[in-house]
Amino acid sequence: MEDEVMPRGEGTAPETLALAKVVSRLRAEVEDLEAGAALAAVLERAKGVVMAQEGLPADEAYELLQRRAEEHRRTLAEECRRALAGAGRPPFRGTAEPRRAPAGAVFRTGGYAAGGTSAAGRSALPGRLARALATTSGPAEVARLLRTALGDAARVDAVMIYTRVPAGSLELTGHAGIDGITVQQWRHIPPLGGVAALEALTYERPVWLESQDPASDGYLRIGDRPERWPSRAWIPAPGNPATTAVGFFRAEPGPFDHRTRNLLLRVVRLCGGALGTPPAARGALPVEEDVATVQQILDVLSGPAVLLTPVRAADGSVEDFRIDAAAAESVDIAGRRGKELVGRSVLETYPTVAGTPLWDGYLDALATGTVYEGLPFTYEEVAAGVPRHSVYSVRASRLGDRLVVSWIRRDTSDLEARRLADLQRLGNLGWASWNLVTDTVIWSDQVYTVFRRDPALGPMTLEELPSHVVPDDLAGLGRAVQELLEGGAGMDQAFRITTPDGVRHLRIVAEAGSDTDGTPVEVHGFVQDVTTQRDTEIALRESERANLVQRGMLRAERSLAARLQETLLPIPEQSLELAGLRVDVAYLPADAGVNVGGDWYSAIPLPDGCALFVVGDVAGHGLGAVGTMAQLRFTAKGMAVTGSALPDVLGRLNALLLHTAAEPSGAATATMVMARYRPEGHRLSWVRAGHLPPLLVRDGRARFLPQPEGNLLGAAAEVAYGQEDIALLPGDHLLFYTDGLVEDPGVDIEEGLAALAASAARLVREGRADTLARTLAAGRTPHRDDICVLDVHLPPEP
Repeated sequence: MEDEVMPRGEGTAPETLALAKVVSRLRAEVEDLEAGAALAAVLERAKGVVMAQEGLPADEAYELLQRRAEEHRRTLAEECRRALAGAGRPPFRGTAEPRRAPAGAVFRTGGYAAGGTSAAGRSALPGRLARALATTSGPAEVARLLRTALGDAARVDAVMIYTRVPAGSLELTGHAGIDGITVQQWRHIPPLGGVAALEALTYERPVWLESQDPASDGYLRIGDRPERWPSRAWIPAPGNPATTAVGFFRAEPGPFDHRTRNLLLRVVRLCGGALGTPPAARGALPVEEDVATVQQILDVLSGPAVLLTPVRAADGSVEDFRIDAAAAESVDIAGRRGKELVGRSVLETYPTVAGTPLWDGYLDALATGTVYEGLPFTYEEVAAGVPRHSVYSVRASRLGDRLVVSWIRRDTSDLEARRLADLQRLGNLGWASWNLVTDTVIWSDQVYTVFRRDPALGPMTLEELPSHVVPDDLAGLGRAVQELLEGGAGMDQAFRITTPDGVRHLRIVAEAGSDTDGTPVEVHGFVQDVTTQRDTEIALRESERANLVQRGMLRAERSLAARLQETLLPIPEQSLELAGLRVDVAYLPADAGVNVGGDWYSAIPLPDGCALFVVGDVAGHGLGAVGTMAQLRFTAKGMAVTGSALPDVLGRLNALLLHTAAEPSGAATATMVMARYRPEGHRLSWVRAGHLPPLLVRDGRARFLPQPEGNLLGAAAEVAYGQEDIALLPGDHLLFYTDGLVEDPGVDIEEGLAALAASAARLVREGRADTLARTLAAGRTPHRDDICVLDVHLPPEP
C-alpha cells in the first residue's frame, strides 16, 4: 500500500514525502479496521435479506445461512455475498443540479433577519448550533434541536437518528417531527438491503433520496405514506466505524441544492460529540508515567506547549511526531484545544510544516539535544475556507527521546497596537468584524466610543442595529448590507444613529470574506464618527444659503434705490441754462459695492428770477441714504422757493435730521453746500454745513472760496450757520462737488484738493471748460465713492 501513495523520483520534495507517509499510514489503519468489520457487515446485511425474504427472526436467518453454506460446500462469507447479490443493491444517486435559494431580506420591521435562507443565516447557523450542542447530549435532544434549527434554513420538517447495534440492525435513538405510529413501526430496522440509513453507515457517505418516484431508486422509504416526505437525506455521523446516521425529511419535493447539502454535512459533523459517537481510533499508546507527569506540568502553564513523541519509519527515520501531552492554550487549525490534540500527529494538525526550517529544527533538536529557537515565520492556515496568515516564534527542546515545543503568536507588536489605537482615537473610528459562521461580533475599543455604548454590554449585534438607526436611513443601510452579503460588493455607507448625546453621523466601510464556494463567512471593516464634519458641512451650507439670501436682498435694495435715485435725481445729458448761467452736471456711482450712495444735487430756477444750487452728501448707503437725500432735497427746495434765508434753511434742515434721529428708523448726518445766484450784479450768496469749499477758476487760476461757519447737519442742536457773498465775473467757473472727487485712501485730503484745483485750472486754460464737471468726474478712475459735480459758469460778455 505504501508503494501506491509514495511518490518516486529524485526531485520529490521532503515535505511531499512526509505527507505521503502520513497518508499511507492512515490509509493502512483504515483498511485494517475495514477488513476486521467487513465479514460482520456482510453477514448482517445477508441476515437482513433472509429475514425479509423468509420472514424469519435474526437468529433463525443466521442458522439458515449456515445450513445453505454447508449444503453447497461454500464458506459463510460466500453464502452471504450470494444472498446479497440475489437481493440486488440500489445504486447511489448522483448530485442533483444545484438550485439557488432566494435571498432573504436583510432588514425587516423591528430588526435584522439573521436566519432564514439568506447566505448570512446559513453561514451563521453552524456557529449557533455548535453553542447549543455544547449543552445537549443524546440523540433525542439532538434530533429536536436539529429540527428547530434547520426548519427555516434548510426547510427540514422531520429528523430521525438511527444507531447501528452490534447485531447490525438499526435502532431509532432520536426523532423529531415524527408521529407516534411511525416511531413504533420503525423503531427497529433489521439489516435489510435497500435501507438508506444502513447504506450510509456501511459506505460512510451520504445518501440523497430526491426522486419524484420512490419506487424508481430501489430504496425502502420509512413511513406508511412515502409521499409524505418526498425528499430525504441520510448522513453518517463522524466515527470509526460510523455507527449513527442522521436522517432529514422534507415535505417539499425536489433535490437538495448544493448549499443545503453543505449545510447539512457541516451540521452532522458538529453533532458527533453530542451523539456520543466515539472518536476515530488512533492507536494511542498507554499513557506512560513520565508523559502523565509532563501533562500535569503543561496543565498549569499559561501558554501553548506540547510534548511530541517521534513516529519512526522502518529504517528509524522520523516521519512524523505524535502529540502525547498538550497545554490548555494549545490550539490547531481545526480549533481543537488542549487535550483534544493528544494522540494526533503534527502533520495532521499542521500539515504544511513538513520540509520547512521549523521541521528541520525539530529533527536537529531531537538528534543533538540543542535547543531550537526559530526566527519568527509566517504560517498560512485555512479556517472556514478563508486563508489566514499568522506569525509565530517556536522553541523546541529535547526531553529524553521526546520534544517539548512551545510557541508565541506575534501577529501584532505592541508598537503597532499603540499606533493602531492612536489612529482610531485621532480619526474617531474603530474596526469591527462579524463572523457569519459563529454569529459573533468583535469591536475595537473605539467603536464603543463611536456608538456611545457601555463596553460592559459587549458589541451590538446586527439585529440590534436597526433600533438605533434613524428611520429615514434604515432602508439605505439595509440595501448596502444586502449587497454586501449576497453580491460581495464592498460597502461604504453613511447613516445616522440616536444616542444619549443626540443624533450622530456615522460612516461604515466594510467588505466580506467568502469561503471556497463563494459564501460570505466574515465581514470586517471600520465605523467612523463623522458628526463633526457633517455639522461643519451643514453650517457651511447654511452660511452659504444665508449669504445668497443676503446678496439677493442687497441686489434688490440696490435696484430699488437706484430706481428711486434716477427718479429723484435725473442727470441731464447736456448743460443747463439758468439765470444767464451755464451749468454742467456730472454724477458717477461708486465702482465697488452693492449699495447706492447719498450724493445729490439741485440746480433750479426760483420764482424771483434767481437760481438755487445745492450739492449734498448723506452719510451711509442704500435705501436709508436715498430717503434722507430726498427729504433734504425737497425740503431745501421748498424753503428756498418761499424766500427763506440760506442760513435759516440749513438750521431747519439740521432740526429735521435731529428730529428724525428720535424715530425708530434713526437718521444719518449730511454735509451740504447751498448757493443763491442773483442775475443783477452777478451776486452769489452761499452757505455750508460741514461741506468742502467751492472752487473758483478765474483768469486761468483756481482758488477755494473762504468758508463760512457751519457744522454738518444732524450732528448737534445748537449750530450757527454763516453766509458768504461773491460777485462772479464773465468767464468764471465755480465748482460745487462731493468728497468722492478729491478723497483717496491713505492720501491727505489737502493733496486731493490741490490736485483738483490744478486739474480744473489746466482744463480751463486748454479750452476744455465746456464739460468741466464731466471731464473732472471721468478722470477719477477708479473711485470708491459716489461723485457729484456742478460747474456754474458765467459766460463771457459778447
